[in-house]
Amino acid sequence: HVQLVESGGGSVQAGGSLRLSCTVSRYAYNNYCLGWFRQTPGKEREGIGTSDYDGSLRYVDSLRGRFTISRDNAKNVLVLEMSSLRPEDTGIYYCAAARLARSMAAYCHPGADFTYWGQGTQVTVS
Repeated sequence: HVQLVESGGGSVQAGGSLRLSCTVSRYAYNNYCLGWFRQTPGKEREGIGTSDYDGSLRYVDSLRGRFTISRDNAKNVLVLEMSSLRPEDTGIYYCAAARLARSMAAYCHPGADFTYWGQGTQVTVS
C-alpha cells in the first residue's frame, strides 16, 4: 500500500521561504519515481519536479532555481524547499509517486503517469 503524507505548509510573506516534506512508504520511496506538484487558484495542477531512484532531479523550467527537491533517505522523506516565494505560488502542494521500472528512470519527469497522490498541503503567500 503506497502512502504519501505531505506536511510543512502554511502562511508566509512574499520573499520568504518554506520547506515541505512528504513522508513516503518505504517501498515506494526506494522504487518509484517521486514528484512534487501544485494546484494554484484558477489553474490546472502543474508539475514542479521529480526525483528518481538514484536521486536524479528534473524540474519544470519555470520553477527551476526557486524550488529545490531533495531526499532524506534516513526518513523516507521527499523534500521541497521553496524560496523567494510570491503570492502566485499560493496553492495546494502535492507529492506523488509513479510506478516506473528502474530501467525506465529516464521517464521520471513531471509528465509521467503519477497514480499515487498525497492529500496535499496548503501554501499561502501574502
